[in-house]
Amino acid sequence: MQFNSKHFYSLGGLLLLAVLFLALTMITSGLFRGARMDLTENNLYTLSAGTKNILSSIEEPLQVQLYFSEAASSDLPQIRSYYRRVRELLEEFSQRAGGNLQVSYIDPAPFSEQEDQAAAYGLQAVPVNSSGDSLYFGLVATNSIDGAETIPFLQPDKEAFLEYDLAKIIYTLNQPERLRVGLITGLPINGGFDPQRQTALEPWAIYTQLEQFFELELIDASASELPAGIALLMMVHPKGLTPELLYSIDQFALQGGRVLAYVDSYAEQDAGASPQAPGMPPQAGGKSDLPDLFAAWGVTFDEFTFVADALYALQVSVGAGQPPVRHLGILGLNGEAINGEDIITADLSTVNLSSGGQFMPAENATTILEPLLQSSENSQLLDTQRLQFLPNPSQLLNGFQASGIRYNIAVRVSGEATTAFADRAASNSGVTSGDINVVLVGDTDLLSDRFWVQSQNFFGQTILTPFANNGDMAINAVDNLIGNSDLISIRTRAVSSRPFDRVNELRLAAERRLQDTEEQLQQRLQETEQRLNELQSARGSNAQDGNLAVFSAEQEAEVKRFLDQKLEIRRELRQVRRELDKDIEALGNNLKVLNIFLVPVLVLIAAVLWYWRRRRTA
Repeated sequence: MQFNSKHFYSLGGLLLLAVLFLALTMITSGLFRGARMDLTENNLYTLSAGTKNILSSIEEPLQVQLYFSEAASSDLPQIRSYYRRVRELLEEFSQRAGGNLQVSYIDPAPFSEQEDQAAAYGLQAVPVNSSGDSLYFGLVATNSIDGAETIPFLQPDKEAFLEYDLAKIIYTLNQPERLRVGLITGLPINGGFDPQRQTALEPWAIYTQLEQFFELELIDASASELPAGIALLMMVHPKGLTPELLYSIDQFALQGGRVLAYVDSYAEQDAGASPQAPGMPPQAGGKSDLPDLFAAWGVTFDEFTFVADALYALQVSVGAGQPPVRHLGILGLNGEAINGEDIITADLSTVNLSSGGQFMPAENATTILEPLLQSSENSQLLDTQRLQFLPNPSQLLNGFQASGIRYNIAVRVSGEATTAFADRAASNSGVTSGDINVVLVGDTDLLSDRFWVQSQNFFGQTILTPFANNGDMAINAVDNLIGNSDLISIRTRAVSSRPFDRVNELRLAAERRLQDTEEQLQQRLQETEQRLNELQSARGSNAQDGNLAVFSAEQEAEVKRFLDQKLEIRRELRQVRRELDKDIEALGNNLKVLNIFLVPVLVLIAAVLWYWRRRRTA
């Protein structure tokens, strides 16, 4: 047999390359374990600066135990992959904490002491097969004073929130004493009793969430002063405050106290706010304002108008069998309406509100007004009286003319301000000026559950499912005003929804173009149906009178004509509504053509050009 040295060296080279590849893989997997490249638009999976600040500020050693059932997860590759992700992130947390975060990993085997510990902490055991095996995948964190925070089960579909959940636990354990927040409210935000329905009221979801993070202290509107030691004053629909309490709020703000105020020109949740004639049911729509304080802080609030916006108007139902219509006062703010540069609203996707009022800087104001929420230029201020007894929201379109102005619905006010009670401050040795930091929101309805969250009972536990960022904005505002901006910078990173701005513009333009036609057709349809009902009623009364010849031939022909007219009008209405979506469907078809055909054609052209150029240079 002839020895082929070339073949031998080729085979040996391949074996050597294979060995080197395996060795290099093992070395790099150890050296770069946990390393990752984040290519998402909003950097959702990059350790944020806020997390690093929280980890570097740990004052005492914290213990984190990650429970994971190895045997029960052997046939669950997705769960095992997510376990590695959680473990890598915890190791990164531990490294950033500089020795103040000890992480341990526990396998709670069946009938073991570790399983008893997991159950005692309230971790959730999930059945994984018909044999009765259960999977534990939860986390327990403790501090030196027996404080404990848990995640009962780490769900892979919530990976985008993983960093925030872990950072929140560490922040909570590092701050064992919850900060006090004073709350003045003219709405049943904390629950209570409804005397009209004789039923107990559940606390609003936002109140429940605030209680998880802070110690809430309710302050009555008749109080003479604020309680000492509160870190923040939150007001929701403040009404009827005593002069003494207003002066105390004035001094609190000027001395560095933080204020978050929700006021409203038409509060739908304020049932029975508007005075009614005797015997009439109570009408919602109460007003709240702090004119003296706002003037001292360099702000004006219009309590007699609300912001109507044709671009951000949401569709509402007006009755069974009728198509939804846009309500110019109920807005779903997104995109440019939300200030992406302020930490309170950064990266929020959608904020829903109803009949919001507007803030403006006062003349000769010394403070700085920074918008947080704004309307579009396709908006107008309307009188709040138009909202009372409104049978159909489409009536708000009558006489609507866009002003071209973006109205401020929520603002941050900061800088040098003077007291609103100069005489009282002088006689009581109070401060007359100081730097303030307050956040003002021109709507209270946005805090109510129906505008941002759905709640359901799940085995005795209330599960909240947000569909808007109203709650995030409220918690962010409290966090930021109290002084903790690190946790906010992680919280808002989890929202990555992008609205279809072009689709909304096309739909709005179509609605404007076809609005008059649709209203005329609806009017004709109502008149036709009314005439048919009158004829049918006449038929019924004649039959009851014993007149068997109910209708003459001419009357029967008239009924048939009205029926045909009704069908024709309904056909025209369907055509109008098809026209509403025509431009949107055309946009969708164009995008499909671009995605399906254009990209392959561009690749083919590039390949032909490359081949042609290579042939020329050959």
